[in-house]
Amino acid sequence: MKNDAYALVTGASRGLGMEFARALADRRYNMVLVARSAEPLHAFAAELRRSARVSVVAIQLDLSTPGAGQILAEQLLNSGIPVELLVNNAGFGLRGEFRELSLPRQMEMLRLNNQAIVELTYTLLPGMLERRQKGIINISSTAGFQPIPFASAYSASKAFLTAFSLALEQELRSAGVTVVTVCPGRLHKKQSGDSAQPVKGKWPGIYQSPEDVVRDALHVLANGGGLTIPGALNKFSVFAQRLIPKRVVPRLVAKLSKV
Repeated sequence: MKNDAYALVTGASRGLGMEFARALADRRYNMVLVARSAEPLHAFAAELRRSARVSVVAIQLDLSTPGAGQILAEQLLNSGIPVELLVNNAGFGLRGEFRELSLPRQMEMLRLNNQAIVELTYTLLPGMLERRQKGIINISSTAGFQPIPFASAYSASKAFLTAFSLALEQELRSAGVTVVTVCPGRLHKKQSGDSAQPVKGKWPGIYQSPEDVVRDALHVLANGGGLTIPGALNKFSVFAQRLIPKRVVPRLVAKLSKV
C-alpha cells in the first residue's frame, strides 16, 4: 500500500468505525477519522498513531448538521489530503411511533444517514478518480430491505442508502471505483472496547461482531465490490422476504418490532 493513501472513516470513535480504522491502518492506509465526540475521537487517534505508525488526522464534526458532509469534503480538499477510500459508517436509528418522535431529531437522522453520505461522495469523487486505487464502502442495514413500523424513517433511510449505493456501484465501475454495500443486522455491543459480549437470546445467529463485518466488507472490496449481507441468518431472512407479498411484510414486522 502506498504511504500517501488516506482512508476516511466516519463515525470513527466507537464500534464499527473503530474496527474499520484499525483494519485499514494495519493495511498501511493513513487515516482521516471523523466523529462527533471529541474526547474519544482524539484518544483513539492517539492510540492508532502509536500502534499502527501511520498518519492519522482526527476531525471532530457532527455530520447530522446541515451541509456538514460538503464542508468536511471541502476541508480535506483544501488541506491537500487525498482520499482514495471512503467509509460512510456514521449513522443512527430512532425507534418509536413516527408521530411521537421528535421531528428535528428525525431530520438529523436523515441528514446523517443520507444527506451527508451523498454530499461526501459527490464532493470527494473528482479527487478520488485521480487515484490509481479508489473505493467506497457504505454501511447500510438489513433494515433497508423492508418497511419497519415503529422505525419507519430509519428503515426508509437505509432503503435509500442501499439503493443509492448499489446504483452507484454500476455507474462508477467503468471509472475504476469499487463500491461495497454492507447490510449487517444487529452487532455485538462492546462494553469495554476490546471484546464483544456474548449475546443471549432466541436468535443469537442474527448478531455479528464488528470484526466479522469489517473482515467481510474488506474482502468484498478486494474482490471488486458488490452487496454483502454478513451472517447466514440475515442472508436467509432477506431472501425469504422475496417470497412474501409486499403488503404482508409490514404487518409481520410490526408484530415483531412494536414498542
